[in-house]
Amino acid sequence: MAAIDVDYTVTGSGPAIFMAHGIGGRRSGWDDIVAHLKDDFTCITYDQRGHGTSPVPPVPYSLDELVEDLEALRAKLGIEKAHVIGHSLGGMIAPAYARNHPDRVLTLGLLSTAAGRTAEDAAKVKGVITAMEEKGIPNILDTLVDRWFTDDFMAQNREAVDARLKEVIDTPAEVFLAVFRVYAATEMGPWLHQINAPCLVLTGEFDGGCNPRLNQFIHEQLPTSELVILKDLKHSILKEAGKEIAGHIRRFIAAHG
Repeated sequence: MAAIDVDYTVTGSGPAIFMAHGIGGRRSGWDDIVAHLKDDFTCITYDQRGHGTSPVPPVPYSLDELVEDLEALRAKLGIEKAHVIGHSLGGMIAPAYARNHPDRVLTLGLLSTAAGRTAEDAAKVKGVITAMEEKGIPNILDTLVDRWFTDDFMAQNREAVDARLKEVIDTPAEVFLAVFRVYAATEMGPWLHQINAPCLVLTGEFDGGCNPRLNQFIHEQLPTSELVILKDLKHSILKEAGKEIAGHIRRFIAAHG
């Protein structure tokens, strides 16, 4: 299991925050968050393996490989300890990183992620993968958009929505499916109690796949955590509520960092 040399951007100065994006995302997805935090933090964003301008190793990928890519980046930058936040699949990478490398983590942010899925929840996620395999990823984009964005945001920010869809289409199909399978197969419930770093758990009120019920479960499993539910939002909280999320991150780090 070899880590790869991911492509990354470092912005700002101060304590380090690593930011891990989700399925078919890009490091630029964090731009709104970075804009609000860069005056006080060193914000490190990166493209996951197979995404953006990072190398594309052969699939399948594992959660541990995604974790070790992050660790290789930390070592390369010579950062001793950092805050780590992740969105969606990145919200699984962040605590898994803390589990594997507990002495490197100050605080964690688990944004729009999932644990404690019921059999029905798991079947729904697998159903999306099956649909992508059978119909092709471009043909299920409407389903994804409906899960990600609120109607108001879509009506007023069509360019941003189209740009997000282009990211998905530009991600090699085998990579998109590989990381979706990691997301579907990961169940953090059995090990979240091992995470000692303080955790901010945050999701949108109307996020279908990473709903408040699953995030309440995450919050209950963690030794030290705070749960925040963002009113009226779905999955794409980084795009729709960047300033608000940055405020929660800043406040949480001030309290626990």
